[in-house]
Amino acid sequence: MESLITAAARALEAGDPLGALNRVALRNDAPSLALRGIAMAQLGDLAKAKTLLRSAARAFGPREAVARARCVVAEAEIALVSRDLSWPVKTLATARATLEKHGDLANAAHAGHIEARRLLLVGRPDEAERTLAELSPSPLPPASQVVRELVVAGIAIRRLRTKDARAALDRAAHAARQAKIPALMAEVDAANLILNTPAARLITRGSEHPLLLGEVERLATSTALVVDTFHHALRRQGRIVSLGTRPVLFALARLLAQAWPADVSRETLIAGAFRAKHADESHRARLRVEIGRLRAELKPLADVSATKRGFVLAPRKTRDVLVLARPVEEKHAAVLAFLADGEPWSSSALALALGMSPRTVQRALEQLAESNKVQSFGRGRARRWMTPPVPGFPTGLLLPGPLLRT
Repeated sequence: MESLITAAARALEAGDPLGALNRVALRNDAPSLALRGIAMAQLGDLAKAKTLLRSAARAFGPREAVARARCVVAEAEIALVSRDLSWPVKTLATARATLEKHGDLANAAHAGHIEARRLLLVGRPDEAERTLAELSPSPLPPASQVVRELVVAGIAIRRLRTKDARAALDRAAHAARQAKIPALMAEVDAANLILNTPAARLITRGSEHPLLLGEVERLATSTALVVDTFHHALRRQGRIVSLGTRPVLFALARLLAQAWPADVSRETLIAGAFRAKHADESHRARLRVEIGRLRAELKPLADVSATKRGFVLAPRKTRDVLVLARPVEEKHAAVLAFLADGEPWSSSALALALGMSPRTVQRALEQLAESNKVQSFGRGRARRWMTPPVPGFPTGLLLPGPLLRT
């Protein structure tokens, strides 16, 4: 019977969950439960997979700490794929330490990769990089190399280092071909699309056009004055004026930059920055005050001059003004951006990743659902949100090497 366990583990390693199930579907011993759990996860039935893995962890004896730790790693990956970011990370850290202690470096590395991927999802690339650096430098199986390189690419993308990202994705593609697992190849292809899909819009002199990530990266060294709507800041060659806590001032700066070199009427500035439909003297007085504050903030980079009908931006030490805008701008664009990965997210996970309150995110999701931009399935804590259509199955669920290797 142990030959069936070995054959099932090898089938999972090769990305063949149906082949694994054919060998252990009718068995309820601990190793078979674990293998069935991973197979169901690869097939997309995450709820059943989680139940099987927890049953396997309980079934393994007290002397089988490594097997229990592998079940924890598999469950942690299910939590990551299902965007359950509240899953206890300390449990994964303990499992990873157990695997390292017993010499299972491949699965320990896989646990570290899961930690890094979670950190990347919640916007902490520095911590993700440190987690990768802590892992053993020993050679990894091709499937695990793919996951590692995808994390490296993700960190590089977050830091706008497209050359490093392309190199990491090339290495991931090579490892995926070695692993001969279609799901991993598809995941690498999907990651490559990020570099070849417009990441922003460039607005200048009344016109706009899309920018790829590499073009956004090159703006960092541009001599132009850049109004960055992603970070709510103005910058030029390393000098930055942040207006992240001053939304009215940033709105005024953006309106002036988009119209540059022309001026902007007072009525347009009042409507755009104050959301006022009809300007009166109180609005005009407030505009004068806010323009004065904006002049003070922008002094290192630009001046704001009055004209007969309004105000005009006057950049210093440059002849170009550029506005870097999101590809799609609407009220809940940030929520849509996270859902664009095609994975199902819980509202609590979105709140954690976005740094917003859960109620704010829930209201945004409800409004997006009313306009048919997102859809949900499940109820209560199991409710998940995503952009249609629902994907068939997750792509990254594969432990590197047989689960029950001794």
